[in-house]
Amino acid sequence: MSDAKMTRRTLLRGAGVALALPYLEAVAFAQTGKVAGEAPLRMAFLFVPNGINMAHWTPDYEGNLTTLPSTLEPLAGMKDHFNVLTGLTQNWAFAHGDGGGDHARSAAAWLTGCKPKKTSGADIKVGLSADQLAAAKRGHLTRFPSLEIGCERGGLAGDCDSGYSCAYSNTISWRTEASPMAKETDPRLVFERLFGGEDTNESAEARAARQLNSKSILDFVLEDAKALQGRLGAHDRHKMDEYFTGIREIERRMAFLEKAGKETGVSGEALKARMSGGLPDYADHVKLLGDMMVLAFQADITRISTFMFANEGSNRAYKQVGINDGHHETSHHGRNPEKLENLKKINRFHVEQLAYILQKMQSIKEGNRTLLDNTMMVYGGGISDGDRHNHDDLPLLLIGGGGGTIQGGRHLKYKNGTPMTNLLITMLDRYGVPGETLGDSTGKLQQLF
Repeated sequence: MSDAKMTRRTLLRGAGVALALPYLEAVAFAQTGKVAGEAPLRMAFLFVPNGINMAHWTPDYEGNLTTLPSTLEPLAGMKDHFNVLTGLTQNWAFAHGDGGGDHARSAAAWLTGCKPKKTSGADIKVGLSADQLAAAKRGHLTRFPSLEIGCERGGLAGDCDSGYSCAYSNTISWRTEASPMAKETDPRLVFERLFGGEDTNESAEARAARQLNSKSILDFVLEDAKALQGRLGAHDRHKMDEYFTGIREIERRMAFLEKAGKETGVSGEALKARMSGGLPDYADHVKLLGDMMVLAFQADITRISTFMFANEGSNRAYKQVGINDGHHETSHHGRNPEKLENLKKINRFHVEQLAYILQKMQSIKEGNRTLLDNTMMVYGGGISDGDRHNHDDLPLLLIGGGGGTIQGGRHLKYKNGTPMTNLLITMLDRYGVPGETLGDSTGKLQQLF
């Protein structure tokens, strides 16, 4: 720890590892002269594909949330921390004369509000996404401007949906109108990228030694950590212990999953593919990546993230909840009661994973608030009813306190057809990127802040 004065960029160092610090009161005091410093604001976008069984998603009343629809019931203990938004639309996800390809268009337009060019070649084009607009303006404040993660691998070339490039279906983040941001799906690679070190060659050596000897990344920074502990108060020491426990738990779970793969004869690229496919357990995969996103926010490694629970058009089976048919197939329900019930189960399963992530964020204290209080998150997708492939009245949750400025616990109903991009530019304004337009935005939303 070479910094004479602690800052939010202070790192614990050792043998090629450079580990960032969580939010600490001592850091806030060093920077502001006050014990209770403000933690930074974060922003995240969590995407689910193929539409929703909307009858079990949308509250049948406006205003304060009371009894939640069955799909949202896993969030009952968190209902003061989110708003259900209805009526928002991504107009450019509709065909507009381009025929089939609603899945590709829905993902491509979700954070851009732009019409994707119908092509399966290299001449892809859509628009800058909200997360990357924020990263371009404020990403320099953290080690990584943004973090892109997901649970399904997928290339950025080829035809994935009726003549649309796979780039449109497999990412929601666009650095420029022609440059998609590839997501990382392998938990091990996400972990090493976030916590492994800044010197690529040196960190590779340290990583090899650590994995060979089954050592924790924390073992390499013990000397710096002990020196730091002597400069911290009791509350900050507890925060450090909490942070280190979180890192060790992630390492333990990754090692368990990797060992399970090797014991069944799966290793190397096959193991990576298996992990990226959510096996041996998809819920573990979501939670591992969610935990790493939370740790990255906690340590101020990044303040912006996108997380695709699955690619748009995904036909994953959800055997965890007793569904052997593929998700995409199930979403084309044709009003079949059995398929609608199965779709509801898949939707609820995703919300259960969301609840886990939110509870973790709510448990992390940052001064007088929590990490969840200091975050703005959008959860949802670019298709409403998967059978109709409609892109209006989208299933969307606005989650988190926005640094103490968002009132939660409400169902806010906007006029159907209101651009979803109006929500995005409203969030960007709160994030410190004011005066921007995005895609088809027409103005900021009311009632949010």
